[in-house]
Amino acid sequence: MRWINWHLSRRDRLIAGGAPILLLMVIYIVTALQRHAANPSDKILPLPSGMASAITALLTTPDPLSGRLVFWADTLASLQRLGLGLGIATLFALVLGLLIGALPPVRAALSPLVTGIAVIPPIALLPILFIALGLGETSKVVLIAIGVAPVMVRDIAAHVGSLPREQIIKAETLGANSWQIIARVALPQAMPRLLQAIRLALGPAWVFLISAEAVASDIGLGYRIFLVRRYLAMDVIIPYVAWIALLAILMDVTLAAISRRAFPWAHGDGR
Repeated sequence: MRWINWHLSRRDRLIAGGAPILLLMVIYIVTALQRHAANPSDKILPLPSGMASAITALLTTPDPLSGRLVFWADTLASLQRLGLGLGIATLFALVLGLLIGALPPVRAALSPLVTGIAVIPPIALLPILFIALGLGETSKVVLIAIGVAPVMVRDIAAHVGSLPREQIIKAETLGANSWQIIARVALPQAMPRLLQAIRLALGPAWVFLISAEAVASDIGLGYRIFLVRRYLAMDVIIPYVAWIALLAILMDVTLAAISRRAFPWAHGDGR
């Protein structure tokens, strides 16, 4: 059987997906053990026991100044910023994507502007946002929104613009106006694409969040990572990075499940 025709069962997919992760963990542990055998005070590759101790302290010991549990406070602050930024970007993507994709006058007016914003590196806007909006939450949320919204808008607009012309003609034949066509024809077919666009935007959104928190913040996952780096506290940095990866994976899996349940027709066999 050719590999291109080889369909794995759910169990086989889990095994195949977990094997590389397990291999990397084994390589890390073996390398860390070797480094600690040569230098017990090595900080570059901490042992799992050292990372567990450091994270347990952040999980259970309140901060002496704020009284907060640092790990959960950082997580909550980052998720709030990420959620607000992605929420604003999603709203803009849906509204502008539908209008640009379905209405030629709007496409002619706004498409060049959206394209121009999309090609600007969002990190380059960070100083401007801090100057204009201050160092508070607003600038961080706006950076995430500006960073991912233009790409999402272009994706939704392209998807709506590529809908079969026959669907538009049939709707017009039945007496639908432009807004009814957008609401009844374009919107339902844009929704699964929107969820896919959010999934693709998660990675860049985390990058922009961590960048903003590293530059100007007093709480957050990115802030904590860049705070402890000066002490070479890899026993904190590595678990925080792993936690960010786990949160991103959970978000991606959740969005995929919502899309499959809400729009099964958009996923073929549902796998």
